[in-house]
Amino acid sequence: MSNAKIISDKLKKFCSERGFNQAVVGLSGGVDSAVTLALAVQALGAENVFGLILPRQNVSSNESKNLAEKVAEQFGVQVHEFEIGELIEKFTPPWEQNHLAEINLAPRLRMTALYHFANSQNALVLGTSNRSEILLGYGTKFGDFAADVEVLGNLFKTEVFELARELEVPAEIIDRPPTAELHAGQTDAAELGANYKIIDEILQKLEKNNFELPSDSTEFEKKILARVLGNKHKTECTPVL
Repeated sequence: MSNAKIISDKLKKFCSERGFNQAVVGLSGGVDSAVTLALAVQALGAENVFGLILPRQNVSSNESKNLAEKVAEQFGVQVHEFEIGELIEKFTPPWEQNHLAEINLAPRLRMTALYHFANSQNALVLGTSNRSEILLGYGTKFGDFAADVEVLGNLFKTEVFELARELEVPAEIIDRPPTAELHAGQTDAAELGANYKIIDEILQKLEKNNFELPSDSTEFEKKILARVLGNKHKTECTPVL
């Protein structure tokens, strides 16, 4: 049985057991959201899956929007577009914002929109974070890390690319450098310090060794481990004291 079939069957069972037959996916134009959408369509049928395109003016590229529309059309799902830039401009709190707070506002507003739509349609929000991002804490708490289920949560980024080819996701999406578009020109590789092939090899070694590194580890391997340990608060369940 293919990985796509295994995951889509699990998703279908997950939704059914919770009394839902509809789902919504935030479409970014990237490979993770495209693969999540394709799996959702396999699990629930195109008529029960919705895509939300949530661009931010002057930050989200036209390429991202066009690719999001293309993948939605390919898999036959209904799409709604909602520009979030104006909401961000109107967010003027009586305290000084630092850069981190400002860039995290967009993913949190996107998740607000996704859950607003999900409540309106009695649907589940499907997360698009992969295992690499979850281990690294490479996402926004209560933003893109918020979801009813992480469809790709057991797949490393390199495995997502393999699954994308199996699902016949458009080549332009697979070949595009991964980016969260938190700010103009941002790429994952530049921010993380390496591409996902290198990072996934390190993450897999860390998992195998119970997140311990030998004494002869490289500085970059130590940096990745520090990131994993330091960002656990992003993906652990909310503590109860």
